[in-house]
Amino acid sequence: MLGGLAALAAPFARAQGSADAPVRLIVPFTPGTGIDLIARQIAPGLSERLKRPFFVENRPGASGNIGTQEVVRATPDGTTLLVSVNTLVMNMALYPKLGFNPVTDLAPVSQTSWGQLLLVAYPGTKIDSLQDLIARAKAKPGALNYGSPGAGTPHHLAMELLKNRAGVSLTHISYRGTAPAVTDLLGGQIDVMFLPIHVALQHVKAGKLKALAISSDKPSPLLPEVPPLSVLKLGNMNVDMWYGVLAPAGTPRPYIERLNKELREILAQPAIAKAFETQGMTPAHSTPEAFQQMLATDAKRWADLIKAQGITAE
Repeated sequence: MLGGLAALAAPFARAQGSADAPVRLIVPFTPGTGIDLIARQIAPGLSERLKRPFFVENRPGASGNIGTQEVVRATPDGTTLLVSVNTLVMNMALYPKLGFNPVTDLAPVSQTSWGQLLLVAYPGTKIDSLQDLIARAKAKPGALNYGSPGAGTPHHLAMELLKNRAGVSLTHISYRGTAPAVTDLLGGQIDVMFLPIHVALQHVKAGKLKALAISSDKPSPLLPEVPPLSVLKLGNMNVDMWYGVLAPAGTPRPYIERLNKELREILAQPAIAKAFETQGMTPAHSTPEAFQQMLATDAKRWADLIKAQGITAE
């Protein structure tokens, strides 16, 4: 009888996880990315505060879907967490055969930061403003082109949202990563592009690119003269990238609340803000509930756009 009770109790004990067991922070992209930096910045603080090892594990592939799926399938015992970006919900509509739903199969812990995108143009295009871009695109539909580091990336969908709201046509040129796209943009092979602000800033300052608009609702302190996309008055045009930490659905609520509390204090540290700044990010904390609402709202927003624009992951 006792043996039978022990057998029944064992799975429950495993599901709870040991209080000092190592915790994997799964990053579904390659080392050196902004998401990777976030994970490596918060891991030491979480290790110290929760008295258990937190370590980063990169699981890149399929636009982040491989690493995400590993977390979705993990035992919800607190030993596996996901550090991701808003491509997490964009992928829902881009990959309809994912086999999981990140909005319902993951438990949001907290947002960690915002990342801004800058709309820039090659100076040789003679496009001097956001309004000029829209006018040129309307005058000659499809004549202007724009680059992205791949179909379905925030850079791609930000431009598709602008096209959709402004009723204009630009031709998409998809690259395998940001670096080759920037090379062609600087060389004049492509006309315009959304870039993370930290990538674009040096080229804007050097006069090699023209900044047209910022993705936020307000101008950036780094480029206060550059207007936000909202000046077009076309509805919600904020296309900032959010980053955050999530757990498998079913992870005990007290553990999620503890993580959320510790992350709030970690993200408030000046050293974290300074480290994030190198990747063009600003620390941002949220409650699990607020993060969940943002995921659901964002998933619908991008799904509607992807359907309206006929976008595929190819």
